[in-house]
Amino acid sequence: MDEKDRVIEEIAGHYRKIIELIGENPDREGLVKTPIRAAKALYFATQGYRQNPDEVMKSAIFEYAGSQMIIVKDIEFYSFCEHHILPFFGKVSIGYLPNGNMIGLSKLARVVNVFARRLQVQERFTAEICQEVYRTLNAHGVMVVCNAEHLCMKMRGVEKQDSSTTTMDYAGRFADEPALRQEFLSMLKSI
Repeated sequence: MDEKDRVIEEIAGHYRKIIELIGENPDREGLVKTPIRAAKALYFATQGYRQNPDEVMKSAIFEYAGSQMIIVKDIEFYSFCEHHILPFFGKVSIGYLPNGNMIGLSKLARVVNVFARRLQVQERFTAEICQEVYRTLNAHGVMVVCNAEHLCMKMRGVEKQDSSTTTMDYAGRFADEPALRQEFLSMLKSI
């Protein structure tokens, strides 16, 4: 048995116990395979712990002489709130000012997944993406906006169905120039 299968089997054992603890019978027909299915799903949903964001980013960096803003808008993501281990999900938009190079656009979506596939809080998630893109590309500036819905707000606690949360982080020229931040936000609305 390889390490992945061992970890999944161990997680499945814990799920079986959780099913018992909430008052359900894990041997009931519909639940017999639930522990292993849930363990596989959790292992997949937390694959960001087993991925290196530097490797993802550095695999597709190219020379680029342009200097104007590049934006990838509405990258969808799914993550787990680290406080309740309930899903939160939404979209991330990333803008950067190149400094002699650019990145393959799909790598921005992949780095979003690396950080989303971990137990997270939205604020840190947004900052991690921003800092990774800024550092790896040595960009003149980076700005990241994330809008998400949290099931910990919708299905427990205050149960507010229409709530969403927006977070932003920026570095470089975006931190120093409010007009540049405004340009980025205006472009998100117009495209």
